[in-house]
Amino acid sequence: MEYALKLENVTKEYKNFKLDHVNICLPRGTIMGFVGENGAGKSTTIKLIIDLIGRDGGKITILGKDNKSGLKDVKENIGVVMDESYLPESLNAVEINRIMKRIYRTWDEGCFYELLDKFSISRSKIIKEYSRGTKMKLSIAAALSHDPELLILDEATSGLDPIVREEILDIFMEFIQDESHSVFISSHIISDLEKVCDYITFIHKGKIIFSEAKDGLLDNYGILKCSEDEFKNIDPEIVKGMRKNKFGTEALILKNKIRGDYVVDKADIEDIMVFYIKERIQ
Repeated sequence: MEYALKLENVTKEYKNFKLDHVNICLPRGTIMGFVGENGAGKSTTIKLIIDLIGRDGGKITILGKDNKSGLKDVKENIGVVMDESYLPESLNAVEINRIMKRIYRTWDEGCFYELLDKFSISRSKIIKEYSRGTKMKLSIAAALSHDPELLILDEATSGLDPIVREEILDIFMEFIQDESHSVFISSHIISDLEKVCDYITFIHKGKIIFSEAKDGLLDNYGILKCSEDEFKNIDPEIVKGMRKNKFGTEALILKNKIRGDYVVDKADIEDIMVFYIKERIQ
């Protein structure tokens, strides 16, 4: 399998935080959602990927090149949108277009202006006068308009209204249709990721809890609802987290391995995260 992005045993240590042997593989032509609570290490991981900060150990490969020695060769093929817009705020969208044409050989002016219209972005207003959501839409339009092979987004859709988020998600889906483009996106809006992602990677306190195909996660996990007495009969090996309430017990389980007649509801990605973080069985 060919990977657009690969992290192997990547580490980064600060005084009060450690990114601990992170392993992530993003196949070409797919979308991976990167999830975790605040402070889990998502932004640190993305900064390491694009070499904004140096790693302490491990290896990062982007589009087949080492992200340190070979990043210069693939920079034009990477689109990056961080959680804040870093475009010069004294410029307008037309001026951004002029600058980008000089930076990227693959810059597509027609695509850029088409996205401006699609996102209802003023061409004449300076960026400083944009709302945060409009700044993010402009950053996404700029990232997409030089036809990158890999698009990396760090909370880029937060602050956008549901209609615009839906439009952007549709664009991401179109973006990967030829199977040569890939997307790595971190977001707190888990429902968005469930709509478009092929893979979900979950990081918690600097460690990868799982990095798996989304459909497999949704097929494998379920929420068991039973009494406390019934729960005593459940194989602890299939229980990944549990909590008690006034009605009995709820547990995150490997639903395909349960034996007996029990009520097992579907678990979404948010359910899986919550049980792993708050109710995990140690």
